[in-house]
Amino acid sequence: MKFTQRGAVAGVALAGLACAGVVLAPAAGAAPSSGAAPAASASAASHAVPAAAAVTTGAKTPAVAYNNACGSGYGVVNSAPIGTAGTVYLTYSSKTKKNCVVTVRSRPGAAVHMTASIGVGTHTRDVVDSGDYTTYAGPVYLYAPGQCVSWRGEIAGAVAGKNQTNCAALAR
Repeated sequence: MKFTQRGAVAGVALAGLACAGVVLAPAAGAAPSSGAAPAASASAASHAVPAAAAVTTGAKTPAVAYNNACGSGYGVVNSAPIGTAGTVYLTYSSKTKKNCVVTVRSRPGAAVHMTASIGVGTHTRDVVDSGDYTTYAGPVYLYAPGQCVSWRGEIAGAVAGKNQTNCAALAR
């Protein structure tokens, strides 16, 4: 596992077990997988205590538009709204053959605990960015051609994501 911490204040990076009990819904996929790269930097402010956790899955309208945090060449291939708090995006670059996950808040403000994670198969925490952020968590990258990926995002205790998606032959 690779854990990445970006701009966390008044706390430490999540050690991979905070949402271990959350079950993510499976979904059919359409695009490939990717490897690990460092997270981008962003500023964070004070720590906010998460509210009650909620699990959201499904192909609903995103609460916020993708912010291009994964970089040029990455296009959105899947997403999951995190209630009204924001959206977790799975993106893919056919040039690098990498998937990228970023969790984006609908209304940036005081820093809250956020996570973006991705893994191969049923593992959602192979590559993680977790901390207290004002706007977004991630990007996290995974190179896994021809393999299904599971990915998730968290904003202040609310969680969304999908298991074993984007397994298409395009990844080969």
